[in-house]
Amino acid sequence: MSDTSFLNWPFLDDRHRALAIDIDAWSSANMQRLTEHEEEDLDGTCRDIVKALGNAGFLHHAVSLGEGPGGKLDVRSLCLLRETLGRHHALADFAFAMQGLGSGPISLFGSPQQQSQFLPAVASGDALAAFALSEPEAGSDVRAMTTQAEERADHFIINGEKTWISNAGLANFYTVFARTGESGGTKDICCFIVQADNPGLRVSKRIELIAPHPIGTLVFENCIVPRENLVGSIGSGLGIAMATLDVFRTTVAAAALGMARRALDETLSHVARRKVFGGVLSDLQLVQGKLSDMAVGIDSSALLVYRSAWTKDCLAQRVTREAAMAKLHATESAQQVIDAAVQLHGGMGVTKGHIIESLYRDVRALRIYEGASEVQQTIIARQTLAGHIKP
Repeated sequence: MSDTSFLNWPFLDDRHRALAIDIDAWSSANMQRLTEHEEEDLDGTCRDIVKALGNAGFLHHAVSLGEGPGGKLDVRSLCLLRETLGRHHALADFAFAMQGLGSGPISLFGSPQQQSQFLPAVASGDALAAFALSEPEAGSDVRAMTTQAEERADHFIINGEKTWISNAGLANFYTVFARTGESGGTKDICCFIVQADNPGLRVSKRIELIAPHPIGTLVFENCIVPRENLVGSIGSGLGIAMATLDVFRTTVAAAALGMARRALDETLSHVARRKVFGGVLSDLQLVQGKLSDMAVGIDSSALLVYRSAWTKDCLAQRVTREAAMAKLHATESAQQVIDAAVQLHGGMGVTKGHIIESLYRDVRALRIYEGASEVQQTIIARQTLAGHIKP
């Protein structure tokens, strides 16, 4: 049984505590059934999870309905959902997260018409969303983006390529970032909603990862997008992307936290019953040292995650520094916790199909996507130095 004492921290309200209990109970009752065929039918499993989450009402937390531009997402709810789903099954966390990230620009900056057209289907699980920012030569360096959107009287024509796009080939629509000029800066970047059935859009390939989930490369060839599918204004794309990531980076940290909790839970059960040297593993001081490090890593991650989420919900419009700290520490710490779990499980920890082996593969990508750890370090350093450097 995972430690739930963090639910009593002052960062959370009673509604958050109730949500945490609900999603945990739902996951316990449904996760095995929903994921039993994931190896044979990855795409179908993702669709089934999204639809089930929608039917249960949890996807309403992933969108901002009826608030118009400047809508608000409750980051603490998103974190609790991702932490719990990540603890139960990484693919379920992925499926939930993409509904929020993919539609995030619309929730936060979309017009009332865009929100009413796209968000209800996301919340019900009837439509899958995707976020298309990265390119073959433009990951963390958004300024290197080359995808072009040529402006016409009543539409834009997009040409270019996006890669590492989660839900590629599954999504019903993509929030796509492209530039309308050739300045090489960031002032001409725009955000567009591109529907999957657009004849100018195709999925050129799917990418196989060590922890399988649907991800691939998108190609835009004279892709005509109506002007009403521009999110925000011309040149506001970078701000839209960064504000969206400002919300969801904290939730990546929460997912890593959930995976680390699962690893500790499994390890505690294992070391308490694994017989060795006339006792059990948990009797050994070296093992206790590892357990101590795992517990400290988890609690410190949780403090950073829910500080960032609370700050975003209650105190500040932007939490760039807090979110970067949470993501950096929680993902790096989760990798260390899960590596220790592998070590303490011995051969079982590297046996295909064992939960610890799965966690070892699942957690690795979290240190890369939505800003690699090195990017987070740079952000934290710059934010920390900002008040100490004289102009």
